[in-house]
Amino acid sequence: MSRIGVGLMGAALLLYLAVAVWLAVMFIAVGTPVSIGMGVALVVLAPLGAWALIREMQFGFAADRLGRTLDAEGGMPEAETELTPSGRVARADAEPLLARYTAEADAAPEEWRARYRLGVVQDAAGHRKDARASIRSAIRLERIAR
Repeated sequence: MSRIGVGLMGAALLLYLAVAVWLAVMFIAVGTPVSIGMGVALVVLAPLGAWALIREMQFGFAADRLGRTLDAEGGMPEAETELTPSGRVARADAEPLLARYTAEADAAPEEWRARYRLGVVQDAAGHRKDARASIRSAIRLERIAR
């Protein structure tokens, strides 16, 4: 199901770029300084937005691949505590879990599995920024290990 969503996002991106380029040409063709400025802005901003979306999609594919690999190996962290209705770890339970998985990741700095598990636990604890950084690190480590 998520692959269909990614395919739809890719198609929407191509449509967005086509419309943005067409509008940029139309704005520039008007010939006034304001319309030329808007056309140039579209020419610059549209590819920048596309680049950002493509980077996020690459991150998602890589994180999904590592997650499936780790799950197949039986290495995903188990839900050791009661989860909130939103799927997060309760605050009181989060700190010991984070400390344990951080220590495991620090003990094996070249092991992508430990870094990925830390990212999963950080995400469950509500530390999204840290979780993304840990998973990006796991992706980088896994590429080096290949």
